[in-house]
Amino acid sequence: MEATLPRNAAALHGEPPAQAPVDAADLMGGSNVPDTVARDTSDRAPDGVRSPAQVTPPTRTLHQAAGRLMLRAGKHLATLGIALVAVLISVATWQHYVTAPWTRNGSVRVQVANVAPQIPGKIVELRVADDQFVHKGDVLYVIDPFDFEVAVRVGKALLDQRAADLEVKQAEFDRRKHLSNLATTPEEQQIFAGNAAQAKAAYEAAAHQLAQADLNLKRTSVTSPVDGYVTNLLLRAGDYAVTGVSNISILDSNSFWIDGYFEETKMARVCVGDRAEAQLVGYAKPILGHVKTVTRGISVSNAAAGTQGLPNVDPIYTWVRLAQRVPVRVAIDTMPPDVPLVSGMTATVTIRQPSAGDHESSFDRFRANFIDPVADLFGAGQPPRANCLQATSQQRPEVEAVPYSREPAVPPADRIAPGLTPGVDVSPRLP
Repeated sequence: MEATLPRNAAALHGEPPAQAPVDAADLMGGSNVPDTVARDTSDRAPDGVRSPAQVTPPTRTLHQAAGRLMLRAGKHLATLGIALVAVLISVATWQHYVTAPWTRNGSVRVQVANVAPQIPGKIVELRVADDQFVHKGDVLYVIDPFDFEVAVRVGKALLDQRAADLEVKQAEFDRRKHLSNLATTPEEQQIFAGNAAQAKAAYEAAAHQLAQADLNLKRTSVTSPVDGYVTNLLLRAGDYAVTGVSNISILDSNSFWIDGYFEETKMARVCVGDRAEAQLVGYAKPILGHVKTVTRGISVSNAAAGTQGLPNVDPIYTWVRLAQRVPVRVAIDTMPPDVPLVSGMTATVTIRQPSAGDHESSFDRFRANFIDPVADLFGAGQPPRANCLQATSQQRPEVEAVPYSREPAVPPADRIAPGLTPGVDVSPRLP
């Protein structure tokens, strides 16, 4: 009868329940039973009673739920972060390539002094070489001075002759002027006065001719008007110099600047006085400067006059319309010591808009690089700065001058031919 008792009844009497044979093949569908299944089967508690190993505390359940929630939230945050980084990169790329005031279309420019002789003649000395640096006033070449030395000597001789003639005729006029009316007549005084006036005019003409001959002699030495580099020298000793025809070009080393050709879509962020950086191709260090001027006009093909003087407007309009380029001149402030300046070199020009005190904070840079481009897309960006280009019209014009020749004063005739008229101390005053 005990054998027929149910398992729960045997458990009530304190006897361990009989374990039925377990066929692992029936349970697992195979002949091998894992160790975990064997341990769970051996540690299984009586029916209705769970072993301590099978009991899950509430705290452990909460930790597992919180972990799954945090894992799920972390995945969403990672996705959101990746999307935000992609948006920032897109905005920065848009700002850099579309709205930021920068251009790769920049070039180094320089003023060129074209030296031409003021007198003709054969070049007998050439004192410079190609690409040589010269200072202002250095002699570049010498023209044969023989003809001009002769002209100076002839002019001095003619001046001496005119001075002597003037001294004699001035003395004669002075004597006639102090005689009484009984010793001379008014007509005779007028004749001597006229002779003295003619002699004075001839003397002054000779003095001017001598000054011109002396200046031409000095011009036989052609000098450099600026500090700079001789470039593309094709001149040689023995060539003939023609008046007014340039034969030497000198790059003014103090006149380098950079021209940046900005698209018209970026001109709203370019103002006179803004800081600028120019990076030459092949050099890492940038050239620092500022915006000096902005060109106020560029050529327009449709402005050409046609038949009857009417404007000739091209009726063709392409679907792709390229933005017009506006030249912006950048003055150089700081030059890296290891970066050479060569006219015509390509440069990438970037305009840096100054903030208050010309010091940009981190927020100003973040706003300029990310906030303003997004706002510009929706038409809510910052408006262009007022009076950006007014500084050009308000500044005083720069005056550039080179030394020019001045005619010397005509010396007195008695200094050139003294002693010809003894007894006469004061020259007569002629009209």
